[in-house]
Amino acid sequence: MASPQLSDLIDELLSGSGPLPIVSAGDPVLRRPAEPVDDRLDHRRLGRLIEAMRETMHAAPGVGLAAPQVGLPLRLAVIEDAAEVSDEVRQVRGRVPQPFRVLVNPSYEAVGSDRAAFFEGCLSVPGWGAVVARHEKVRLRALDEHGREVDEVFTGWPARIVQHETDHLDGTLYLDLAELRSLSSREAMTERWAQPTPAAAAEALGFDLGAAHSDSRPPTPSGGPHAHS
Repeated sequence: MASPQLSDLIDELLSGSGPLPIVSAGDPVLRRPAEPVDDRLDHRRLGRLIEAMRETMHAAPGVGLAAPQVGLPLRLAVIEDAAEVSDEVRQVRGRVPQPFRVLVNPSYEAVGSDRAAFFEGCLSVPGWGAVVARHEKVRLRALDEHGREVDEVFTGWPARIVQHETDHLDGTLYLDLAELRSLSSREAMTERWAQPTPAAAAEALGFDLGAAHSDSRPPTPSGGPHAHS
């Protein structure tokens, strides 16, 4: 069963109607490692929380949402991406549709050394985006909402979403990994940098996209565009 403190926090959060409030950067819950989901959290509360997070993700809208983003220090995230993008974007970014998925206690590890750098955004850092180099392919280990093991390799944009959301559970925001010279307002990204790749932004803003693609960064602790998550 959930501990009284955790159960009270969840019940209070779920007591209202409509999407859950999303906390913004500066809230300590986004900077602390989240606690594992275990038998302290009963199945009924977990199910209600998952549905509320799904509704919140859709309303934002975003392609992923981690529990700390709604104020809960739990290793729980949801992802879903309709990938309604052009064929060019789909090909360049490897952005393909992802069905709704629940990630319980997720962790990931890189598969190979290839990296890809693209603009990302975050629902907890509204109005801004920056270029982040991430592993092109990762192996995800997690449980689903029914307690079944997940052990799957993700490539391209789905791999980016998995990394972004799992990073949230370790207290890491995408800005910690970003090329800060690329930091752009949502308006600038829409008007100037909406190309399939950030090459034009790199040239105009003066950062080395080649370096961003390299594997010289230290590995993320794992263990989460211009889609938000």
